[in-house]
Amino acid sequence: MSPEPASPALRRAVGLSGDPDALEGPLRGYHHETYAFPLPGEAGAARPGRWKCREPRGDLLWFDRRCFRSEEQLLSALQGRITGIPELIEVGGIGLQRFIEGRTLGSLCGSGHPVPEELFRQITGLFGRLIAVAPGTIGAERRCEAADRPADGDTDAFLERLVHFAEERVYAANLAEFGALFADLGLDDEAFKRLRKHLKGLRERPFCLLHADLHRENFIVDADGRLWTIDWELAMLGDPLYDLATHLYLMRYPRRQESRMTRAWCRTAERVRPGSSCGWEHDLGLLIDFKKAQSVFTDVIRGALALGPDPDPDPVRLADTGARLSRTLAAAVVPLGLESAPGPRHVVAALARRHRARAGRDGPDAR
Repeated sequence: MSPEPASPALRRAVGLSGDPDALEGPLRGYHHETYAFPLPGEAGAARPGRWKCREPRGDLLWFDRRCFRSEEQLLSALQGRITGIPELIEVGGIGLQRFIEGRTLGSLCGSGHPVPEELFRQITGLFGRLIAVAPGTIGAERRCEAADRPADGDTDAFLERLVHFAEERVYAANLAEFGALFADLGLDDEAFKRLRKHLKGLRERPFCLLHADLHRENFIVDADGRLWTIDWELAMLGDPLYDLATHLYLMRYPRRQESRMTRAWCRTAERVRPGSSCGWEHDLGLLIDFKKAQSVFTDVIRGALALGPDPDPDPVRLADTGARLSRTLAAAVVPLGLESAPGPRHVVAALARRHRARAGRDGPDAR
């Protein structure tokens, strides 16, 4: 690996490791540029294993609200309270996370496949430990606005702020670039009015710590079969049922195991903090509906960007993106109040028009 020209994350990792050839990375991850390496000399002898040096990606589009000032601060505050999270150290004034050696849950059992029983049990245990962490008991600085901190138990206000973020920071903030594509797909600001109407009337539940991104790639299974949870960047305080809804939506359990996880979560939640599963029979479906609706706007933007700047995207990638977005739109027809979902051909045509229009604006003859 050649360190020049180097990003700040790479320069920092090289300086800490003392050996560019010892680095692994950049590691796969959306929010950060990350490198793993062993510490050199006496520091490495005192702290064996590999450590992660990370920097936020500068050109990142954030599609999820962040609650805590830094992931490292939060993890530090959770040491001893949540098991199976990365250890933290500071070297030369730089915070490092221990690199968890193992395989992602997704590499062991991919989307749609059942999770082995012992790992399933460890996931339910993690939910119990999260629910036990009440608001006001975490010594980590928060960054979210006062409006994003509703009163404990006000699940309607909690969900409204998530809808507001999706409307303002994902949809409205990207209208200049993607407005025509949204319109081509039948998406406008009326969709958020319909979504709010669909989501009304949640039951109150006591708030707790939420990981808010518990999917197969954020679980690491080590050589001893122990489950570790990584990427706490999106953690927040709020409705415990939202964590379950997000988990079920992202994990894609087989139907029978999804039902088992729901029942196991409810038993765990009520044992740890009574009332945490109140109204789940009605509200869980609505929270999953929000995740379906939220995914429409984020996936449309990411899908279009992933096709690259070429005015004539690769036809196979274009067809795959169109089919995937059509499925995402179909899943959100009810919560967004759409008359119908555009089919794959419609989506492909809309994406192609967007690329041609962008090429006309940005090309050498653009005025």
